[in-house]
Amino acid sequence: MTPRLLRTAVAAALALGALGLTQPARAASSDGVHTVPVPGEDPHDRSLAPRTTEPFSLIGVTWDDPDEALDGTVQVRTRSRESGAWSTWRPLEAGSRTPESGPDRDRAGVRGSTQPLWTGSSDGVQVRVAGSRLPEGLRVELVDPEAGSDAVHTGVVDPDVVPPAAGPQAAERPAMTSRSAWGADESLVKDPPTYTGDTKAMFVHHTAGTNDYTCSQSASIVRGVFLYHVQSNGWNDIGYHFLVDKCGTVFEGRAGGVDKPVLGAHTYGFNTATSSVSVLGNYSTAAGNAAVRASVAKVAAWKLGLYGIDPTGTTVLTSGADNGKYKLGQKVTFHRISGHRDGYPTECPGQHLYDDLPEIRTLAANAGTSAEPAAEPPGLRDEDETEDVAGGVLGR
Repeated sequence: MTPRLLRTAVAAALALGALGLTQPARAASSDGVHTVPVPGEDPHDRSLAPRTTEPFSLIGVTWDDPDEALDGTVQVRTRSRESGAWSTWRPLEAGSRTPESGPDRDRAGVRGSTQPLWTGSSDGVQVRVAGSRLPEGLRVELVDPEAGSDAVHTGVVDPDVVPPAAGPQAAERPAMTSRSAWGADESLVKDPPTYTGDTKAMFVHHTAGTNDYTCSQSASIVRGVFLYHVQSNGWNDIGYHFLVDKCGTVFEGRAGGVDKPVLGAHTYGFNTATSSVSVLGNYSTAAGNAAVRASVAKVAAWKLGLYGIDPTGTTVLTSGADNGKYKLGQKVTFHRISGHRDGYPTECPGQHLYDDLPEIRTLAANAGTSAEPAAEPPGLRDEDETEDVAGGVLGR
């Protein structure tokens, strides 16, 4: 390097230092996810100084032990690639736990994590974490859902023309965007799906983060959540069975068949014999709308209707884990359409969406048909037989 170039490089480095920025992070990268360790050993307070990074649009924080909760707060600031402006400090919601049973729990590399946050196109990050006891191995996950996403088509795929399932609660299958349409990289899904006996209840979630997205970005957000769950959390697939954006578009989530009782990774302690739908956005801060309520209701009505279930009813499930709200083996009565917070100590799905659940149950009931059952639908049992052990033996 010539003396002039050396002086230029030194001056640039000093300028970045004066701004509190480092050079692009030497982060580990894997299929669209870059990871940056959070330095320090302080058990109560750790931070990552502001730095330039590889491009990303979704961020989260993970740690080594998936059974360890982060008892504290995680806040991030990010820098827009378009404007160069830094955001305000934004919290990351805790509460993403590894499933209590099944292959997602037993896989090597499963990690504890916050919920991810959609940031839009970004290239800089700053992080601060504080709490009574912080877990080891904290790292920032920077997800670029556009990496390797060539030739992704995001149009809505109408369902095959099939009659509703026989039964008094049967409902039409809603149109939804398939995995191939939103761009799931199936090469990252290493294990086949696990199936449970049937589906007894639907848990409603929100992805948290932000409502500041356009619905044309929804497929990218779903793809980002998929990458975060698989590459950052270490799960086999996206945890949710269905996702819905603020415009009411329904997305197919976890693979294995939308009409099948696939074991998910959504409500720690109650993943078995349940399904899930997560709304993109933060419904602690924003109110829901008619499109969201209608789509969540349609998904729940159709999924529960496959088993002849009245979506306004209740069922008894047995906790498959000590999850901080219920003890292992504790019997709990749930609405057939419940919020995540009903089964786990979390704010999810946000107070506004939680307050919408009674209306969603009514909409779901009205979505059913009155067709006479031609045969017993799969998994239909008498009401005195609706108890399910959430941590029971699973079949493939």
